[in-house]
Amino acid sequence: MARTRATSGTALTSSLNTLLGYGFGAVYLLVGLVGFAVTSGVGFAAHEGHDFLFFELNPLHNIIHIAIGVLLAGAAYIGRASAANTLVGAVYAAVGVVGLFLTSSDLNILALNHPDNFLHLATATVLLGVGLSRK
Repeated sequence: MARTRATSGTALTSSLNTLLGYGFGAVYLLVGLVGFAVTSGVGFAAHEGHDFLFFELNPLHNIIHIAIGVLLAGAAYIGRASAANTLVGAVYAAVGVVGLFLTSSDLNILALNHPDNFLHLATATVLLGVGLSRK
């Protein structure tokens, strides 16, 4: 947690980073856990997964969601939310762009589809925007 006055820009950004770390962490952790109920009978790294809302999932995709959730929430807890938000945002930006070319490929081990790619790019935009805004 930031040890600066609440009126400074750094404290506001720091608390927004923490809030996003906890919020996105909880959502990704929950999606990863619920994903296992949806993906029973799907191969671990199957190219085609089962749908959860508009998004395709397989067990590997679920494990990655859980790991991302733990990383974001854990980093928020220890006061390193801005670094984790920036790291996860950069990785999700890369996954979002690369995923656009993998959706119908044998290399698609995460069962990505276009809604996944757009969600990953949106997540990257928010996490990078907030994570890099620290002074």
